[in-house]
Amino acid sequence: MPQLDPRVIRVSIEVNGVLKVYTADPSTGRSLAVVVTGTKYANPNQNECEVKITNLDRATHDYLLTETSPFNQNKTPKRLIVEAGRVSTGLSLVYMGDITTAVGTQPPDIVMSLKCATGDFQKGNVVAKSAAGMTPLRNIAQGVAKDLNLSLVYEAQDKQISNYSFTGGALKQVNRLGDMGMVNAYVDDGKLIVKDYNVPLVGRTRELNLDTGMIGIPEFTEQGIKAKMLFDNQTVLGSGLNIISKMNPAANGLYTVFKLGFELASRDTPFYYIAEAVRADGRAADGSYKNAKKKVKAK
Repeated sequence: MPQLDPRVIRVSIEVNGVLKVYTADPSTGRSLAVVVTGTKYANPNQNECEVKITNLDRATHDYLLTETSPFNQNKTPKRLIVEAGRVSTGLSLVYMGDITTAVGTQPPDIVMSLKCATGDFQKGNVVAKSAAGMTPLRNIAQGVAKDLNLSLVYEAQDKQISNYSFTGGALKQVNRLGDMGMVNAYVDDGKLIVKDYNVPLVGRTRELNLDTGMIGIPEFTEQGIKAKMLFDNQTVLGSGLNIISKMNPAANGLYTVFKLGFELASRDTPFYYIAEAVRADGRAADGSYKNAKKKVKAK
């Protein structure tokens, strides 16, 4: 009988500028009760996550209740990082964001519920930017990534933007970047992603079928497809899904993930991704781009 590969969930919480790590790993005897749910979007919407940890240590519990209180004047960001995986494959990053609220239940088993939003602190960081003449979209994206303290993943066709200017919350620059460049721009786990619409990220395509983790039958949606699958370290927001379904062969084909939900638990059944995806498009067989405009004027 094959041995089960235990799941591992690691939650890192920023306390007084230092990340405190809490790990649920049955293989080492640490069976911390952790439940993680959330949704990530391949658009300027903020990614959402809720983490529930049972019997968190008293110091961290009190710190979070105090720092997220509406009466607290200290508005510095409180980061939360979620990683998950299997003992044999190691951990991969699932979510990174700012803690917005913290609520604790009554004893004896105190469950701390942490709600988070990606880049929430940056909404109040006001910036003013301008560039005379023509400026490559890649250069503007590099400036946005620097303002948001993110690394840049640029996989879109470069374009020239005329008379670029922006004033407002730093996070709103992501909206502007996508609109003026007619590209898919979004924030995901410490990265600013800029790519062409409906084109999967390079080197990030998962073949999904009954033998590779597909759960149930893929469903058609207004935008494309919705599929449930076992958690893995290959699927990310914007990655490709090559779906092969025996029960619904009409759904077979290559898709690009534009919405990625996750349900993870250290003790209960869930350890899933729920992906919504659209038919992949964009690059021609020779690697060039389809229907791409060379020059776009900023609004």
